[in-house]
Amino acid sequence: MKIRRLENSSDANSHRCKFTVSFLAFLIAAVVLAITPGPGIAYVVARTVAGGRSEGLASCFGTGLGGLVHVLAAALGLSLLVAQSAVAFNVVKYLGAAYLIYLGIRLLLRKDRSFAVEPMAAQGARRALLEGVVVEALNIKTALFFLAFLPQFVSPAEPLVPQLVLLGSICVALNTLIDVVAVFAADRLLEAGAVRAARARLLTRASGVTMVGLGAYLALARRDA
Repeated sequence: MKIRRLENSSDANSHRCKFTVSFLAFLIAAVVLAITPGPGIAYVVARTVAGGRSEGLASCFGTGLGGLVHVLAAALGLSLLVAQSAVAFNVVKYLGAAYLIYLGIRLLLRKDRSFAVEPMAAQGARRALLEGVVVEALNIKTALFFLAFLPQFVSPAEPLVPQLVLLGSICVALNTLIDVVAVFAADRLLEAGAVRAARARLLTRASGVTMVGLGAYLALARRDA
């Protein structure tokens, strides 16, 4: 009886350790990706320039709500998939790891560009909010990213929907937070300068290395498991 308790305790500690490592890896990757300059930040800055902070903030929360649509869709779709076939779910994880590596390589090979925004007309906070929801909800790249990224950090032995919703919501919250910061720093982000361009390049390279390393680590770890 005592030996069995020790074994159960050891298994529980091992499970907690794996969960902690997995969650830390997820959090690091999510933060790096959130702070990387991209179309999302450029979009909310353009909205801020066109209609002021109220419109910029509205677009931030709109894209956040649109992102949650993808989170819920990914959670329900992947939970149905694993219910049908655990093998299919593992295939999705491998494909997801490969997709992360692909995205990382694209970031590393991306040509240097200065931070620029497309001019937009002011349209009011309410319309900016609705447009943000629609644009993000219909963004196929966001859907593919969540399908590739989230499954890497969940355990099929536990209920999938709560895990996927939690991790996805953290991603959306981080991205929305960075977008809000961009709205309040819109003037500084639009300033030209070699130093600012160099910072953007550094963040982009860091994001690319993170994606490639994460995808490779996850694929190799799964192979050895």
